[in-house]
Amino acid sequence: MKTLRTVDELRAGLNGPRRAGRSIGLVPTMGALHEGHLSLIRRARTSCDEVVVSLFVNPAQFDEAGDLAAYPRDEARDEALAAEAGADVLFAPSPAEVYPRGFATTVVVDEVSAALEGEHRGAAHFAGVATVVTKLLNMAQPDVVFFGQKDAQQVAVIRRLVRDLDIPVRIEVGDTIREADGLALSSRNVRLRADERRRALALRRGLDAVRACHAAGERDATILAAIGRAAMAELDVEPEYLELVLPDSFTPVASVGEQPVLVAVAARVGDVRLIDNDILNGSGQ
Repeated sequence: MKTLRTVDELRAGLNGPRRAGRSIGLVPTMGALHEGHLSLIRRARTSCDEVVVSLFVNPAQFDEAGDLAAYPRDEARDEALAAEAGADVLFAPSPAEVYPRGFATTVVVDEVSAALEGEHRGAAHFAGVATVVTKLLNMAQPDVVFFGQKDAQQVAVIRRLVRDLDIPVRIEVGDTIREADGLALSSRNVRLRADERRRALALRRGLDAVRACHAAGERDATILAAIGRAAMAELDVEPEYLELVLPDSFTPVASVGEQPVLVAVAARVGDVRLIDNDILNGSGQ
């Protein structure tokens, strides 16, 4: 596996495979790789000829300076894990490479980015995500890009971005990978203290309660959300939100019909902010 740090190096390194007609897959990450990332790299390995993993802690998508400073960084570890999972290239640019002096362009995806994460983290969060993903897609020009279902609203934003800007890339979404007790894997989990780790299960407990209530016949979204919040309260966790929305637009629903509905939840446990989701009438998470 090669580690490249500039756009020129990346493009030069992919020119040969591209001219040879080899398919290129991109797995964007911010490092601190865990099994969720590795499952995407392995999926890319099975479906693409060349696999690029980007490693860039994007300052533009952090709404809290403390969260950015606390984000775990260990490039040597990430490099070894990416190589073992099957990556051909690790693209690890500096902030100055991604945002050079004089950088003045921001990509904003309206509507789908406004609710939930956009409301609680601010409009700049998804603008940062959309801008850096647009740049990475232009830098690597992959045939396929891979994301995880845990970041469901991010996926919806990127789907809209790719559609609206006619970017020629296929988006593949991997299932949320969980620890044995159901906690969704996240790079932030390592910051949870022992008591917080136990309480963090409230997010999955809330989602499971919604799913069980829906399976028992309840269709009213307000009642379903209240059931989920009550289940989380049993572990002394108050969600920032627990909402039922359409998975492509993140528009709230009043009731659950036959169409897929996403149940999205976010909560702070101690100083750590966690997110999770489940899909009703579709593939469960």
